[in-house]
Amino acid sequence: MQALRRVRVVLTGLGNVGRNLLRILAMQEDVLRNRHRLVVDVVGVADSTGAAFSQIGLDVAALFTLKNTRQPISSLPEFGRPGMSGLELLSAVDADVLLEATPVNLQHGQPGLDIVRAALQRGLHCVLANKGPLALAYQELALMSKLGDRDKPWLRFSACVGGALPTINLGERDLAGARITKVEAMVNGTCQGILRLMETGVSFEGALAEMQCRGIVEADPSLDIDGWDEAVKLVIIANAVLHRPTVLADLTVRGIRDLTAADLAAAAARGERLVLLGTAEPTGADWRFTVEPVALPMTHPLARMGGDEMGVVYHTDISGTLHATAEETDATPTAAAMLRDLINLSEN
Repeated sequence: MQALRRVRVVLTGLGNVGRNLLRILAMQEDVLRNRHRLVVDVVGVADSTGAAFSQIGLDVAALFTLKNTRQPISSLPEFGRPGMSGLELLSAVDADVLLEATPVNLQHGQPGLDIVRAALQRGLHCVLANKGPLALAYQELALMSKLGDRDKPWLRFSACVGGALPTINLGERDLAGARITKVEAMVNGTCQGILRLMETGVSFEGALAEMQCRGIVEADPSLDIDGWDEAVKLVIIANAVLHRPTVLADLTVRGIRDLTAADLAAAAARGERLVLLGTAEPTGADWRFTVEPVALPMTHPLARMGGDEMGVVYHTDISGTLHATAEETDATPTAAAMLRDLINLSEN
């Protein structure tokens, strides 16, 4: 039988995704040990109040209980360090992998961007759920990682584009050898949920509140409803799958803030459904990237999705048209995608 592998991880960011990651690390311990021959030692964690660390590993169940009762991680007995930042935590412990899930910031990417930079410089592999660093500095981080040099640490981020939906894996791995001729993505669960609830008569404000209760809305809701979360994910697809260096300024972006129940009803009367669609399609020798509400015919796979689903469609030259959807009602599948990346790192 294969020997057990141990991996030491630091987790920065303990919001909905980070908290759920702690929960599933405890819940899936037997699966990790028996199926993947992997033991995950959480040697450090950080939230907005401070940090906690122990080189021999922290009690993951105790960490989850603390955060699930809305207590600061720095209050952990014996190991808590009030005021310690994620950057300071990286210097305080020896680790193999950074798990980065701090809030998305599209102005300057902090604190996540500097945390990821520091981790890569120290030789730590990085698994991201935070899209901000990739939106603002994808090419820089790629050059610092195995994406640009095989002798450098890995950078993984499948959780950033549709949670558990394997958007990046499909485009990078499963379409190897094919030319992608068009990408259509509906990978913002907040907007999908809002629009589908509005179709049932719920107000925009009521639908947004429901999504917030489910824990899937960004800390700044405007990132979702104004289209920027979807835009960031399209930027990541462009860089990672299409290999076209792309930044947010390259996209045309319009969100769902101004859509009304009448707009949705008019689309339905035409046999269509409004979705917030991210599209990448060739134009001459380059690509055009847009995020905007689009009325799709009900025969389209992204129009048939329910309020808890996200999906992507890849059009190709030799592999046909490939589409995939995933149903997610909370932040657990996004945390599970981080675990998926961590397992893949350990196996490689």
